[in-house]
Amino acid sequence: MLIEELYKIFLQHPSIQTDTRKLKTGDIFFALKGDNFNGNEFAKKALDNGAAYAVIDEKEFNTSPKTILVDDVLITLQQLAKYHRKQFAIPVIAITGSNGKTTTKELIHVVLSSSLKTYTTEGNLNNHIGIPLTLLKIKADAEIAVIEMGANHQKEIESYCAYTLPTHGLITNCGKAHLEGFGGILGVRKGKGELFDYLRTNNGVAFVMWDYDYLQEMSIGISSIIKYGTSQAAIEGTVENSAPYLSVDIMKGSEIGKINTQLVGEYNLPNILAAVTIGKYFNIPVANIKTAIESYTPSNSRSQLIEKGSNKIILDAYNANPTSLKLAIENFSKLNGENKILMLGAMAELGTDSIEEHKEIIDTINQNKWKAVVLVGGDFLQIKHPYISFTNSTEAKEWLKEQHFENTQFLIKGSRSIKMEKVLEQ
Repeated sequence: MLIEELYKIFLQHPSIQTDTRKLKTGDIFFALKGDNFNGNEFAKKALDNGAAYAVIDEKEFNTSPKTILVDDVLITLQQLAKYHRKQFAIPVIAITGSNGKTTTKELIHVVLSSSLKTYTTEGNLNNHIGIPLTLLKIKADAEIAVIEMGANHQKEIESYCAYTLPTHGLITNCGKAHLEGFGGILGVRKGKGELFDYLRTNNGVAFVMWDYDYLQEMSIGISSIIKYGTSQAAIEGTVENSAPYLSVDIMKGSEIGKINTQLVGEYNLPNILAAVTIGKYFNIPVANIKTAIESYTPSNSRSQLIEKGSNKIILDAYNANPTSLKLAIENFSKLNGENKILMLGAMAELGTDSIEEHKEIIDTINQNKWKAVVLVGGDFLQIKHPYISFTNSTEAKEWLKEQHFENTQFLIKGSRSIKMEKVLEQ
């Protein structure tokens, strides 16, 4: 079936589902495949449960007039998303980077949606499946869209741009994340830089954190660059306070003045500056920008401040890499208070650099005195250190329950695979 024909069906049934457990009557079911599942096997169940159609790519499951046989379900989903995207003449902002992209995306979304009908990536559905699904949720009333792009290898961002067709873009930073897939920090920059490559070729607009020399270099040749940072930029701002919530003072480019956020960590300054910059660029009223950012409350274990009794907990356990973990430890060390405990999970996807990167985290920890340090799992188990060590977050949780700490501050962070948020479960 041609994409044009499938698109006509989509317009009649504009809701896509890839999981029969979440299926609603009238959805189109796309039978995707994974390492441990074959969606084709669920096509009949989807139709029985009310799906309008099921898109499949294996002939033996083509048993109903409501099954649509294609060569490859995933590619078809992406092609359909591109066709849908091309129906809109709206700004589409693509966001990628090693750290902070989801928080940045959320901040930009709340700012833009204060005045414009804005569609954006839900949660962190920022991969080869999540991005096309996000595009296909854009409705006729859309005025702007914000699309988050995650990647762990080169050519991935390039592939996303091919069907997202961004008009604007932002790279938060290029840190030590997914080193195994990217092949080192230079590979990270090359991979993330594929977004700037697309903007350069297609006369797009790049929003660039001008403090980072490497982003300056990566953006060379893009016809329209909007700069933000702490100096030499269109929008400039500095950290006014971060104890514990971050306050930012916008010094240049906007009359917004001081912004009192509900975010923890000075490392969120660039994320806030990006939201202010994009808000101003798209003519969002200053008052709306300020209110939107100040009202934003982080969730999903990202820079959350939790109070339990007399204890204060910074829960930043959604993910970790050498860059973000080092920044989090350094930020935590600057906060007022003497009773501080680090509970850190190991980092993943670092390849041959993993042991060395974990050793460098130990060196960072050693630079300050802590009430206690708990290191959990992964390559932390392969390194000699003087700190408390556990195999997994469940063991760390049991240890924490036995301690009965009072008037103590905690930083809880680790890679997604370690699930450090479990240490707070009752």
